[in-house]
Amino acid sequence: MLDGKNKSINEQIIILEKILKKNLKIMSILKALENYSKENPSFTDYYLAAGCINQTVFNYYHNQELNAHIKDYDIVYFDEDTSYEAEDKIIKGITKRLENLDVSFDIKNQKRVPIWYKEKYGIEKKDCQNVEEAISRMGATITCIGVRLEGKKLIVVCPYGLNDLFLMKIRLVSTEYEKNIFQKKCQHWQECWPKLKVIDDN
Repeated sequence: MLDGKNKSINEQIIILEKILKKNLKIMSILKALENYSKENPSFTDYYLAAGCINQTVFNYYHNQELNAHIKDYDIVYFDEDTSYEAEDKIIKGITKRLENLDVSFDIKNQKRVPIWYKEKYGIEKKDCQNVEEAISRMGATITCIGVRLEGKKLIVVCPYGLNDLFLMKIRLVSTEYEKNIFQKKCQHWQECWPKLKVIDDN
């Protein structure tokens, strides 16, 4: 079994790539997104991110089917056009490309999120300057991970590294994440993947 614990970041990225390549749905999504990006100038700054990435790794180390417990697949991108119509066009275009996979997607323009987030959740969301900054705020270190394909190369953004992912440690990093929501999420995760440990640095 591939072991990424306490390895260098370059070694960990290689191991992450090997694990993700075992997940055929994720690879199909990544290839479809790469092709869609080549055809759509509004969708060039993007990643497949968050839960589907870390949960594939959790499933791998728990000897579970690699897509087990994955509720949806988060596709995040950055576009200066924050209109509903522009985002809706991207959502419909990508969903059409991926409809044969029979899975759910959460597709969001991260530049647009602060516009509707407070009204929906009652929480102020700071504006971000790029999609990488948005990923850095996605709750926990293991959630702040995004990947995309460029040819045969897997591009990985992981602002807090990958060691917590391979050590299966859940560590809250975002001040925009409500702690009670985070605790409920941790409880659910631990029910699905008992090896996970919650680290409270506060």
